[in-house]
Amino acid sequence: MGLGKSGVVLWLCVAGLVPAALAAGKNFVKPTAKSAINYPAHDFHRDEQVAIAADPYDNPEKAKIFSTNFAGSGLLPIFFVVTNDGDQPVSIANMRITLLTANHSKLTPIDMDDLYRRLSNPRMNTRPSPLPLPSKVKGAGKKEMDEVAASQFAARAVEPHTTQSGFMFFDVGGISSPLHGANIDVTGVTDAKGNELMYFEIPVDKYLNAPVNP
Repeated sequence: MGLGKSGVVLWLCVAGLVPAALAAGKNFVKPTAKSAINYPAHDFHRDEQVAIAADPYDNPEKAKIFSTNFAGSGLLPIFFVVTNDGDQPVSIANMRITLLTANHSKLTPIDMDDLYRRLSNPRMNTRPSPLPLPSKVKGAGKKEMDEVAASQFAARAVEPHTTQSGFMFFDVGGISSPLHGANIDVTGVTDAKGNELMYFEIPVDKYLNAPVNP
């Protein structure tokens, strides 16, 4: 028996809802990290056998792994990878990261509360304020919050011959071309004896100028 006009309309409506439902149900899967030296933008300390890489998710194709539109909120996700090829653990509990743009802006990763606020209100400035702000977030949905929590860089140490990875998010709202000519400085990485390693400097242009995979 064929479908009547109303049946065809109903079928089209249901078919149209399927892709939206699939997108809404997509769960975030963090990228599998390679060794840090395999990313174009990295710095390798040969003496300590520690490398740190930065992989910006700065275009729509890469950002497809997220269901949250971070770019629409003026946020730039950067995937950080720390590889320890030495024989002793290194601590990254006090690791500090600064994105130095070509126009001399100094950007640090925004914390979870500020990230949720920014997703709730894209026009909000999440850069440091002298005034305390309430930590309760009303606008960001549970899905966005879960995605942020699952994606963030959370490791505090890197065991010998292992790699740790995760995303950090930077407020680049109002900054034109924040990556061109930028450097990422990483400090606060310490060895097993508590001695701080020399700072890492990652030129972002190495990422921007890298050949595109065929």
